[in-house]
Amino acid sequence: MGEVSEFPVRVYYEDTDAGGIVYNANYLKFMERARTEFLRAGGIEQDVLLHAGLAFVVSRTEIDFRSAARFNELLTVLTQVTEVKRASMRFSQQILAADGRLITQAMVQIACVSHPQMKPVAIPEKIKGVLLSAR
Repeated sequence: MGEVSEFPVRVYYEDTDAGGIVYNANYLKFMERARTEFLRAGGIEQDVLLHAGLAFVVSRTEIDFRSAARFNELLTVLTQVTEVKRASMRFSQQILAADGRLITQAMVQIACVSHPQMKPVAIPEKIKGVLLSAR
């Protein structure tokens, strides 16, 4: 596998349930932010893609919850491209606590689609090059 991108996330009160534990769906939000920043670091801005009639959408997610994160913890989301196909890409993501404890890990498959038709289309070569260089 290739280059690993790191993205810091602080757990805010709004991210937690009444017990101060991160609500499970919020881990997906943390991972989404990390993938967006990963793409941005490669010069890929999703709002520009939308104006060009393309969108990246999640088509599949597998997630394993290993430990709980709590209010005010500083987490790190690790993001890595593991596969690039004609119209899709796959990311491996992990969320770690500051002490190195694995909070959750996931495989996220992203499809490239025409917008607003939402039909699969080939990933533009320039973007594919950025993704492949990160592998």
